[in-house]
Amino acid sequence: MSVLKLLNRHNIVFGDYKWTEFDDSFLNSNVQSVSIVDTELKLKERQPIDLSKSSLSIHIFHLNEEGPSVENLEEENEDIVAANHWVLPAAEFHGLWESLIYDTEVKSHLLDYVTTTLLFSDRNVDSNLISWNRVVLLHGPPGTGKTSLCKALAQKLTIRLSYRYRYGQLIEINSHSLFSKWFSESGKLVTKMFQKIQELIDDKDALVFVLIDEVESLTAARSAFKAGTEPSDAIRVVNAVLMQIDQIKRYPNVVILTTSNITEKIDMAFVDRADIKQYIGPPSAAAIFRIYLSCLEELMKCQIIYPRQHLLSLRELEMIGFVENNVSRLSLVLKEISRKSEGLSGRVLRKLPFLAHALYIQSPSVTMTTFLQALSLVVDKQFEERKKLADCV
Repeated sequence: MSVLKLLNRHNIVFGDYKWTEFDDSFLNSNVQSVSIVDTELKLKERQPIDLSKSSLSIHIFHLNEEGPSVENLEEENEDIVAANHWVLPAAEFHGLWESLIYDTEVKSHLLDYVTTTLLFSDRNVDSNLISWNRVVLLHGPPGTGKTSLCKALAQKLTIRLSYRYRYGQLIEINSHSLFSKWFSESGKLVTKMFQKIQELIDDKDALVFVLIDEVESLTAARSAFKAGTEPSDAIRVVNAVLMQIDQIKRYPNVVILTTSNITEKIDMAFVDRADIKQYIGPPSAAAIFRIYLSCLEELMKCQIIYPRQHLLSLRELEMIGFVENNVSRLSLVLKEISRKSEGLSGRVLRKLPFLAHALYIQSPSVTMTTFLQALSLVVDKQFEERKKLADCV
């Protein structure tokens, strides 16, 4: 009731919003934050949202603070770190979903995919007639947020499906560690790892996510092996992975999330098993603008940028015809910085505000104008360093 009262008092919002301070004593004592999220999944343009006329799904959850545990496999009296294991929702993934910005509707598509997977399982759709394998493949260049998106998706779905599953389990397989130094043992290590995963799947209260980063390490194209360029042990690994996927796909509470930077090296039998093959590319200038905007908002909240300045969204700039005035000037500067940042990955972009401060500011607080000047300089420096590295190759 306290949350509903809060929403009734603040019934008009513009996009996502978060409360961390409350007048209500119950909320102050028991609630860390109340957030309105995922408005961009439903609205194409920024506009006021009347909460009193909206259909709201309210999810209450407690974050697990313990961090990841390690799953070990024993081989020839040695312990191998085979995977990291999180109980979800995890504190370290809180806010990760909202921080990921893409040009396409990839986030909503992934949510819809898992929703349909669960629906088909609930209705006992015959998988011999209509096939789905519970496998997602995200591919694209390094640094575009594929692994982060997988972790954020697991967290998001655990929260959304809390009415059905008490908690989530995320197993991130260490692909490289499953290759044994003992010939012909790698396939057995893969089987042992999936046996551990099977134990988690057997708990019907848990929604289990299996994350295989750089999946090409475990599913390299067998056509290359036949040409004699790879040892036969690698073939056993591919066969073991494919067999294990086929075995666990019949369980309704498991989703396999995979990423790859080099899809041409993946065995086609695995690619065919992926229900969704989603390309994640570098952000456009529009997405970069939104990434920078979120970074600047955080720095203003922490008073590193002070005083606070209102920055217009791209949509708001478009509505005034990109005319420069006292209100739009800083936003237009940010738009130009975003344009010249094209080609940088999301991973690099999120580092640039830190580097701008470290290299060009070095003071406890700074104005927005000065910070944007530093950000522009650090973008130029990134491209200069890349050119020097390329010239050295």
